[in-house]
Amino acid sequence: MKFKSLIILFILTILSGCVNDSPKNISILDIKPERKYDNAGFALIYNKNLNIKPIDNRSLKIYHKHLKNKSMVKITNPLNGKSIIAEVKSNKAKFSNFYNSVITDRIVESLELDINEPYIEIKLISQNSTFIAKKAKTFDEEKKVAEKAPIDGIKISNLNGNFKKKIKKKKHEKFSYSIKIADFYYKKTAILMIEKIKNETTIKDIKLIRLSKTNYRVLLGPFNDINSLKESFEKMNSLYFENLEILKNV
Repeated sequence: MKFKSLIILFILTILSGCVNDSPKNISILDIKPERKYDNAGFALIYNKNLNIKPIDNRSLKIYHKHLKNKSMVKITNPLNGKSIIAEVKSNKAKFSNFYNSVITDRIVESLELDINEPYIEIKLISQNSTFIAKKAKTFDEEKKVAEKAPIDGIKISNLNGNFKKKIKKKKHEKFSYSIKIADFYYKKTAILMIEKIKNETTIKDIKLIRLSKTNYRVLLGPFNDINSLKESFEKMNSLYFENLEILKNV
């Protein structure tokens, strides 16, 4: 009996070692379906002064930190409803986490973005979806046209630096954005998150909004200027949130 117990203990020890020490085994057991990425926030408009690999400003391609290369995304301007299909060129570019992507002049013009507030929504399109199958041909045709057509507009300054861009001028609206931390099912969980933020950062202006009986949202803001918004966003990054969103006029 004692011998059998030793054999069982030996086998369990080996199996335990395999699970704990082998990343391959863990990854196989930890398979999860591809999560749909959906984020609203500010884009960084590409220019040659940025310390990243060059990208053709006439293209419909973007840099992104989390999505895989060649992922297809739908980019929308929430202010006018215009959208386009773009492709992730790389996820290796290094830029501030405040921006949800690096986009080109072509995308700015196509969506008629306000260059001083390039606010966009990005949604990942599954490669297996019927939507992407239908849009694949259209994207290729639009890409060819975009790469050949000139970029028109007038020169104005923007928040990405001192350089100039060509884009249509937009009507000025009051700057008002909030940072969405997360939505919670339980109010107590949301309150615990607020306490964690207050204890681990210097941020104190935190709001708890009840969306429904089972949906509570934690927000920071609103912020009335880009600098204070960016400063608070970067403070929140120290808590390693995966998908902070910036919401307009909430």
